[in-house]
Amino acid sequence: MSKQNTLVDAVQKLIEAILVALGYRNAKKRTWHQHVVPYEYGWAVRREGNKRITSKHRKQSTAIRKAKTLAKCYKSDVIIHREAGGIRDRISYKDETGL
Repeated sequence: MSKQNTLVDAVQKLIEAILVALGYRNAKKRTWHQHVVPYEYGWAVRREGNKRITSKHRKQSTAIRKAKTLAKCYKSDVIIHREAGGIRDRISYKDETGL
């Protein structure tokens, strides 16, 4: 291993340690929240943080039903958007028994 590689590794570990100490490491954790969003001539379900869509639907009600099914499996939330893009509703399926 070259000196340059060890230096790069050391800098990466240092940056990771700083991020963990500042609490940023946990903030980057991906969630399974499902968003129902307007898409082309209908509606789509998209996992939070993804650019690609999970499924396309003609009606918003069908997209909501699909998002609810996924959210129940992963104990996450469904975020329903308006046609203009704003948030209309949020439904949580998190396990409340663990609190």
